[in-house]
Amino acid sequence: MATAPQSQPSFTPRRKWGVGFDIVVRTLVVVAVLTMLNHLAGVFFHREYLSAATKQELSERTKNVLQSVTNEVSVTIYYNTKDPFYDTIAALLREYQARNPLIRVETVDYLGDTAEALRIKREFQLPETTEDSEKNFVLFKSGTESRQVPGDFLTDTVVGRNQKTGEYVRRATAFKGETAFTAMLLAVTNPKPLKAYVLQGHGEHDIESGDEQAGYLDFKSLLQQNAVRVEPLWLSGVDPIPADCFLLVIPGPRHAIPESEIQKIEQYLDEGGRLFALFNSDANADSISLERLLVQKWNVLVTDSVVKDTNNAINSIKMAPARDVTIGTFSEHPAVKGLLNFQLNLYAPRVVGEKKNKEAPADAPTVNILFASQPSAELANNPGVSPRSFPLAVAVEKNAVRGVVTARGNTRMIIVGDSFFLANGQMKLFANRDFAHYALNWLLDRPQFAEGIGPKSFTEFRVTLTEAQMEKMTWWLLGAIPGGVLLCGVLVWWRRRK
Repeated sequence: MATAPQSQPSFTPRRKWGVGFDIVVRTLVVVAVLTMLNHLAGVFFHREYLSAATKQELSERTKNVLQSVTNEVSVTIYYNTKDPFYDTIAALLREYQARNPLIRVETVDYLGDTAEALRIKREFQLPETTEDSEKNFVLFKSGTESRQVPGDFLTDTVVGRNQKTGEYVRRATAFKGETAFTAMLLAVTNPKPLKAYVLQGHGEHDIESGDEQAGYLDFKSLLQQNAVRVEPLWLSGVDPIPADCFLLVIPGPRHAIPESEIQKIEQYLDEGGRLFALFNSDANADSISLERLLVQKWNVLVTDSVVKDTNNAINSIKMAPARDVTIGTFSEHPAVKGLLNFQLNLYAPRVVGEKKNKEAPADAPTVNILFASQPSAELANNPGVSPRSFPLAVAVEKNAVRGVVTARGNTRMIIVGDSFFLANGQMKLFANRDFAHYALNWLLDRPQFAEGIGPKSFTEFRVTLTEAQMEKMTWWLLGAIPGGVLLCGVLVWWRRRK
């Protein structure tokens, strides 16, 4: 009986070694490629957001602030980790840490880690409270400087009625985390912030008032968010404007400023001071002292002509309808370059422009129009003038004379023909707040911070179904869709059964 032939080996020893060598080489190539990709990813940093729900992309201003941080900053999220906003806060701060490794973020759950929570509470001297919502904080520390942001401050809320229970509940409408965190980062890394003085005593807006139509509390908050300390200023005494005044704000005086005080303001500007002056149509007819200084020495013409534009009014102040003016024509000046696609809403603004002077000296200040009304605007107190575009704000800059050192640097000013548009209520309209931010940082000569950030609105989707619609949807989800899948499977089996 013939013997069955012996089976030959599938691979010769040479072939086996060749296959093994090929696997080793391929593995090394894959490891080398992954190593290079990891190195390139670390050098050329980029983050891509795959879900809009978890997107925490930072504004340009925050990115610039993070680039300027050179000191180590520790951020402690002292929070109940089951809080609905904890994940949002943590995700945002991780973006800060990813942008600058000097920022270290840690979480302390005061419910789960009582020992560490007690240490943090003592270190930052957190207040005692029985309300759970008042126990959440985000804590910033750099060196000896520390700041704390209460959790309640991070969201804007409105009170609404629950349709099922009938109870009134608070609902979050916007998240202010980036605004607050960037401000705190500036505060702890700049222990000696710039100081701004707000002139008082002549019917100006009150920086401590929360009144929607005339209060300037939100404007004060904006200054503080930009690491600027704010103090009121009265010039009725003999003392000049303080030497540490980096910015003088004159918010809508309604009465005349005495000549002795005008002289102090003139001296301040001659020394290279920075001025943010806002006028309004409610000023007394004889209160033109500051206007006189501006036109005589700085070629800025602040007139008593009030602009109206019924075609571009939204009645933003109900007690005086149709006196507001919405404008969207901006120059390319750095103080407004970020507003070219936005609009402002002013209340009965006065015309502010440049005084033309053919014989101006070589060292004359430079005056630039910042924005103007639409061509359909008219003069409320001079109806004979045909509709046209009227200038409403200017920026003034004067460099120091060569060889002469001024005490404060180069003079910069922004003059606006309205002050009500930066009051608490009006500041929320259109890009009014953004203009204030841009203007302040141009005056402070901080171009790296000239990108605005504001609260990010929550996107809500609500589906309301009747009982019949809910029953129909249940049949679709539990019957029609699974049944359709099963039917497709049966059809495939039927075709392949042979």
